[in-house]
Amino acid sequence: MRKPFRPLAVALFALALAGCQSAAQHMGDVRAAQDSGDKLTVGKVQREIRVGMTSAEVVEVLGSPNMVTTDEKRRENWVYDKISTETAYSTSSGGVNALVLGGALIGSGLAGGGGGANVSRGAGAQSTSQRTLTIIIKYDEASRVRDFSYRSSSF
Repeated sequence: MRKPFRPLAVALFALALAGCQSAAQHMGDVRAAQDSGDKLTVGKVQREIRVGMTSAEVVEVLGSPNMVTTDEKRRENWVYDKISTETAYSTSSGGVNALVLGGALIGSGLAGGGGGANVSRGAGAQSTSQRTLTIIIKYDEASRVRDFSYRSSSF
């Protein structure tokens, strides 16, 4: 007896599984999404903030500060205090459903037969993290950066 549906079922099953990602691949997608974008980072401060910059140049690089204070000599101190919670999620699922119907004429009646198969698979990954970044920029009397410091944490 010939089995015409077996190669087709195997091909459909292989095709469905090829379209699915593993949990490790999803975690890679999640991390790539978290690392992209123009975020305020320690690296950005280290690369772009320099002693002698004007306050306008600092705003161009870092944006507006969260807090501005003055010291005993009336020099400004700018504080950038950023807290972020990032959640990323990636998921996929795939499956193959097959329904095979058949019938045969037996005696004076019709005998029917049917069968079905269902194969499914899913994978996913989720990551949640929090980080803080505090940047303090101290200006001189001419409103130029005289000193800066930063502190970062991630958990």
